Amino acid sequence: MPNGSLSLAARLYLLAWDPERMTLTGAWKVAHLLRAGALAELAQRGLLADDDGVAVPVGDSRTGDPALDGLLELIEESRPRKWKSWVTFHPTYTLEAVRTQLAGAGYLRTRRRRVLGVFPSAEYELDRPDLVKSLRDEARSVLLGPQPAAEVSDRDAALVALAAAAELRTLATGKERRLYRNRIEALTDRGGASIPVLRKVIEEVRTAVIVAATSESAARTTGEN
Repeated sequence: MPNGSLSLAARLYLLAWDPERMTLTGAWKVAHLLRAGALAELAQRGLLADDDGVAVPVGDSRTGDPALDGLLELIEESRPRKWKSWVTFHPTYTLEAVRTQLAGAGYLRTRRRRVLGVFPSAEYELDRPDLVKSLRDEARSVLLGPQPAAEVSDRDAALVALAAAAELRTLATGKERRLYRNRIEALTDRGGASIPVLRKVIEEVRTAVIVAATSESAARTTGEN
């Protein structure tokens, strides 16, 4: 799986890693982000369409990517749902498919362990920090660089727009997101040039992140009490 052939969801997952600290940042929101990336790519490829706010499969084609095709099958076999529902409906399915794919391609390594000494579990560690650094540099160049948004590819524009919506600090600090707010909006428009529904997906990422952050904060407070 050459770097250039990575799906949008896979690129977003790698972008969430801090290659210096070798840690996954914002783990509590990554699943929603990857699901949004998969939805956006399927729409960009013309395999999902918008029908009055509902994500509708187009034809019976497949991409050859396990995470994308798995989501397509899930959408086909489920009752009709709006885009916002698909961002949050069992997003770990997409997360696990992406991690398994990246582990098989050598981007991650898997460490097996048993929870409570009984239940098998897998933990993932970054195995190619050099490639993640390159991906981060490319993404930051799209965000901060001089290239006009209209000349950025729709895939790169969607990557940065979604990562910014999820507030990935590996892409940009909060100060940088505020400073480049207009640039992010322009990239959002560019990423959705062929798929206006991208704005709906990005808005749902923002909402999911806020909800997840609120839940995590409440859980932490409860635990402290």
